[in-house]
Amino acid sequence: MGKGARDHTARERIKAQREAERKQEQRRRVATIATVGVVALAAIGAGWWYAASRSAPETIAQSLAPVTVQADGTAVMAKPGVTKPVVDVYEDFQCPACRQLELTTGSTLKNLAAEGKVKVVFHPITIFPEQLNNGITRGNSVRAGAALRCVSDGGQWLALHDKLFKEQPSEGTEGFKLPDIVAWGKDVGVTSPDFESCVTSQKHLQAHLDYGAKVKIGATPTLKLDGKEVDNPVAFDPAALRELVTNAGK
Repeated sequence: MGKGARDHTARERIKAQREAERKQEQRRRVATIATVGVVALAAIGAGWWYAASRSAPETIAQSLAPVTVQADGTAVMAKPGVTKPVVDVYEDFQCPACRQLELTTGSTLKNLAAEGKVKVVFHPITIFPEQLNNGITRGNSVRAGAALRCVSDGGQWLALHDKLFKEQPSEGTEGFKLPDIVAWGKDVGVTSPDFESCVTSQKHLQAHLDYGAKVKIGATPTLKLDGKEVDNPVAFDPAALRELVTNAGK
């Protein structure tokens, strides 16, 4: 083999070695990024769990405060004459964190309202963009939100509200099917004669979407106390939320 051929072979060998080293380094970086991502997600999950478990959920120990359904699709829960402090709850029925909030501090808000210590305003909205999960998740949210607008009785509204969170489907799967919502409404005592036709026709679909666009909330759940957003560690902690709201009323 001549010198030129040997040099060419050496160059090819060095090139191949460098390419192998480059690919190995690339695989190492991908593995590192993946590991960091998993750790970060685990930390986020742990943070939510910590926030949601610092104190046990309250048991609803007395009758609920009256609930009044508003023309814009919201619902107000308060004893007569109670106008402040005000807690606004922005929630999406397909949002897992919203369901966790309902399970964790929903009873706290209901108890505080029943005690005459707060006025709670529920704002059901659809927060997920249309493209997410090919529109499945958004469709679930819209069907649930529009259906709840078919209930005008306050007590029945709250009962169906709670039922929808209880029956929340997994993300990425189709749920909140209209016949199911009709059945759940009957299960919790909805008596409106046009409830079934209203739900199945999705009569209030556009009104539900329009309201969500109007309030301009960037994430759910969002709790606001007298217009100021409540930090998640407090919103998900029954004892801390009770203290915050009680102090605001003094």
